[in-house]
Amino acid sequence: MQVMETRKTKLGAEHPDTLASMANLAFTLKSTGRRSEAIDLLRTYVTKQQRILGPAHPHTVSNSDTLLAWETEDLAI
Repeated sequence: MQVMETRKTKLGAEHPDTLASMANLAFTLKSTGRRSEAIDLLRTYVTKQQRILGPAHPHTVSNSDTLLAWETEDLAI
């Protein structure tokens, strides 16, 4: 969390390194059972990525697919 916040302050909220930290934190949160926080953060990340790279960019598509999978995990059980 601290790395992401520091990068936001120093580099800006939409800098690629800040966004990478955001994505990494989302995966870390999910792996530690903080699913809701992870989904919220990944959703913010994907929204920014869509705006910066465009919705058809391969990275945006991949991360959008991950977000959808996370959001629908409980429905598959």
